[in-house]
Amino acid sequence: MALRVGLALGSNLGNRLNNIKTARNMLRGIVDPESLYLQAPIYQSQPVDCASNDPDFYNTVIEIDYIGEPYDLLRMTQGVEFHMGREAVHAYNAPRLIDVDILYFGSGVIKEEILTIPHPRMVERRFVLQPLNDIRPNLVLPGDAATISEHYSHLDSDEPPLTLVQSVW
Repeated sequence: MALRVGLALGSNLGNRLNNIKTARNMLRGIVDPESLYLQAPIYQSQPVDCASNDPDFYNTVIEIDYIGEPYDLLRMTQGVEFHMGREAVHAYNAPRLIDVDILYFGSGVIKEEILTIPHPRMVERRFVLQPLNDIRPNLVLPGDAATISEHYSHLDSDEPPLTLVQSVW
């Protein structure tokens, strides 16, 4: 049975818009093309927890129907990153061509060193909450009581507002 899975996509090197589109297309290739698919607009954001001179990110969220195990999806998302040129060993929060994070995996909860679902910092980050709120405002994450919309409206973050890059992509 397919589960609804949220994925965050981010890029701050090279042709950021093309990087996001390429990653999206590769990820769409792992699911049934007829399955339900959602994608948020792409936003530009200032880097969070990065060096002050790092380039701005383009960020978005997609949601797919996925049949399989979380660790299989993790291998696939890492495969997309490596295929697009991300180095196997990279500095924490270093600039990157593409970053793909699993935000949620149906109602699953995993708390392990290599994979934590739901993503542990997603409700603290505007660059994740705003695009996720665009496509799933009423989503309640496993183990939570608030909707994404409620988290977004009560977000206490020093992040500046996001800039819309492209609504339809």
